[in-house]
Amino acid sequence: MSALQAIGVEVRARDKVLIRDISLEVRPGEFLAVIGPNGAGKSTLLSALAGDRQLAAGQVLLADRPITHWKKADLAHRRAVLPQHSTVAFDFTGLQIASLGLLAHRGRLSDRQIGALAAQALAETEALAFADRPYAVLSGGERQRVQLARVLAQCDADPGRLPFLLLDEPIAGLDLAHQHAALASARRRVDRGLGVLAVLHDLNMAARYADRVAIVENGRLTALGPARPILDPERLSAVFATPIVRLEAAGAVAFLSPGGNILPRT
Repeated sequence: MSALQAIGVEVRARDKVLIRDISLEVRPGEFLAVIGPNGAGKSTLLSALAGDRQLAAGQVLLADRPITHWKKADLAHRRAVLPQHSTVAFDFTGLQIASLGLLAHRGRLSDRQIGALAAQALAETEALAFADRPYAVLSGGERQRVQLARVLAQCDADPGRLPFLLLDEPIAGLDLAHQHAALASARRRVDRGLGVLAVLHDLNMAARYADRVAIVENGRLTALGPARPILDPERLSAVFATPIVRLEAAGAVAFLSPGGNILPRT
């Protein structure tokens, strides 16, 4: 499968420019982390790549074809999206929520196969205990694990296809163990050939799991490249307007912020 590409993308909300002139690609078999300050345009970029935002300029290509030319059902076979906030209008159970990721496969999979794939994904996110519980009674972290199971099931529905997995703050609300588990699940699919883009706020997680890192500031892409050189403490300190240091021991990397403010770059 060809890359998922943004070419000169601009998104507006009325007269406000949310992102401007962003070009990047998500490649099969790689994990691309998108980082940046709050309100920088990271989620807007992800939704544009997913085909969920109208563009004011530029284009998004999926398999060398404009994403607007894809039918919704076909698009569901090609990319799975975990938004930052997921709303559920009906009193579904955890298993039913996870099964929603397989709606596009109902013509090919039996109800039994759909149930098995959804249960397998719930087990992977340690959410199988919520299979029969109403989604509305779950905590924020429990809901996040159920929603993650939904997109993992969607990715696993057809072993012959390698869809792109787009994750917007997938570890928000999760404890540390489940944060690692969630990103390890994404990493396993990268190793299987899928392309993953994840919006992350945790620099340590980006360093641990990403192959490449993109930095978005004020609606623009300001840096893109291999994780280690992009995650430079001096650059990060300027991006986040606070001192950031990098520690290394036994081959591992950790980023710490001792606090305080610095003047942002001009």
